[in-house]
Amino acid sequence: MIDPEVLQRLGETLAARKGASPDSSYVAKLYAKGTDAICKKVAEEAAETIMAAKDGEHRHLVYEVTDLWFHSMVLLAHFGLSVDDVLAEFRRREGISGIDEKASRSTQ
Repeated sequence: MIDPEVLQRLGETLAARKGASPDSSYVAKLYAKGTDAICKKVAEEAAETIMAAKDGEHRHLVYEVTDLWFHSMVLLAHFGLSVDDVLAEFRRREGISGIDEKASRSTQ
């Protein structure tokens, strides 16, 4: 089970880095480069996650998913969102089949 507190603490750190100098932190540097740079990192980590899955190396897969989640959280924070927004969406979808959930999007 995921410890949501560790994700919330990370989210708080990422939000705090928004006001930091790009010279002081990796995340602050990403924020300074903008949306395209952050999206490129998310895409890179997604590709590495896929490759790790295809290789069947479980530990490597966990490392890559962690990197993917981290950079996704940077992207969320860049847009003023947080892990709480994603957890709320998971709660909203809980108990709804994937087919029904996707179908509901086309009616919105």
